[in-house]
Amino acid sequence: MTNFIPIFPLEIVVYPGEQLNLHIFEDRYKQLVAECFKEKKMFGIPPVLKNKIAETGTLVRITEVVKQYADGKMDIKTEGISLFRVLEVINSIPAKLYSGAIVKHLQHDEDGVSRHVQKIVGAMRELHRLLGVQKNFNKPDDTLKSYDIAHHSALSLEEEYELLCLLREDQRMEYLRRHLQKTIPVVAGIENLKKKIQLNGHFKELKGFDFNFGK
Repeated sequence: MTNFIPIFPLEIVVYPGEQLNLHIFEDRYKQLVAECFKEKKMFGIPPVLKNKIAETGTLVRITEVVKQYADGKMDIKTEGISLFRVLEVINSIPAKLYSGAIVKHLQHDEDGVSRHVQKIVGAMRELHRLLGVQKNFNKPDDTLKSYDIAHHSALSLEEEYELLCLLREDQRMEYLRRHLQKTIPVVAGIENLKKKIQLNGHFKELKGFDFNFGK
């Protein structure tokens, strides 16, 4: 199915099911949000990559206007709903400050399973341990999906977008598995280097080489 949607391009990737808080301060997006909230319409967030609007984006709905300021600025809560592909960007819309796009709505698999899910979540937890961070997902680890953990797996913006473009859960989990498999040894190496640097100048208890070893 194709249709027209208002768009709010941002330098972020939003996943279906994600809760996203936004502070709205530009006039064009104050208008967009006010209209969408009043008319209970959704809008699209296509990621901006290297100063260009990406082809695949996420349709979001406004769940709450938390605060409205005297000058029209707003704090809002939104939720990612589904994916779309931009067919054509409409830069100028009569009587509107914001832009829009003709989009094709995409079917994505959220209920698929991966046989590696426990290993992938375990690897993410190991990455967090190395980085000294903690993340509570408020659900059991064995029920986590790719969209739950993608933002917490040290992906670059471009890598988060690559994962967004994968429409099957097993493909997304495999992407995360390979990424974590590459990333953890790098982070572990940095941690070892930090410990080595911190030890520099301290008195070290090191065993000397045994010249009689093997004789």
